[in-house]
Amino acid sequence: MKLLSLLFICVLSLPLLAADDKVVRLTSLGWPPYSGQTLLDQGATVEVVRQALGAMGYQLEVDFYPWSRAVHLAADPKSRYHGYFPEYYSESVNYDFVYSDPVGYGPLGFAQRRGEDIRWESLTDLDRFTLGVVRGYVNTKELDGLIAQRTLRASEAQNDTSNLMKAAYGRIDLAVVDENVMRYLLKNDPDLAPVGGELTFNPKPLEMKSLYVCFNRQYKGLADVLNQGLAKIDVRKIQRDYFDRVLGGNP
Repeated sequence: MKLLSLLFICVLSLPLLAADDKVVRLTSLGWPPYSGQTLLDQGATVEVVRQALGAMGYQLEVDFYPWSRAVHLAADPKSRYHGYFPEYYSESVNYDFVYSDPVGYGPLGFAQRRGEDIRWESLTDLDRFTLGVVRGYVNTKELDGLIAQRTLRASEAQNDTSNLMKAAYGRIDLAVVDENVMRYLLKNDPDLAPVGGELTFNPKPLEMKSLYVCFNRQYKGLADVLNQGLAKIDVRKIQRDYFDRVLGGNP
């Protein structure tokens, strides 16, 4: 009787398990216009991932946290989350997580005070300046390496808004930031309204970065599912159309 009861419970549970298998749970952060709880469609990159998973018959659930906690929860095999996003490529991250194919793209560079026109060819040309970075963010391999070696001076901020504020008030010379993030924040963040006119984007970009979903290695199969879905949609068009609506077009 005990065996029959156990089998009966298992049979009743099958539809629930099957439905649950079609839900991908990811962590993210407030990083507009790419991701955010209150953004239209929760952000451009969230919309890309949602459409890609939808093309494969899956649903997406995203919970938003401060960045370090978002990564920590995704790494915890006992948490309910399968991964986190959006992330830049990093060899150290790749060791712990499985990267998806790109789910978005963003121009990474420097914000500077208007009129200062800092010119540089190689990153070592910036050794006399103080660079602002956001704590816990991956930037570029070369930049992060030079900062780690203390060849370049860096000052950490809690988030992009704080980093841009420090640049506007001259506490740092250059703030590392995605150009679309900067445009969104200058347009929408009330804290930056008084200083928005003081900032401009340095004309020399660091890199056009690809954005990825990082899956906990025990969910490698979900990375394959997402990649198949990404192949069925036009990632660049979805992102471009989103920016047209939210930013007034891509720069």
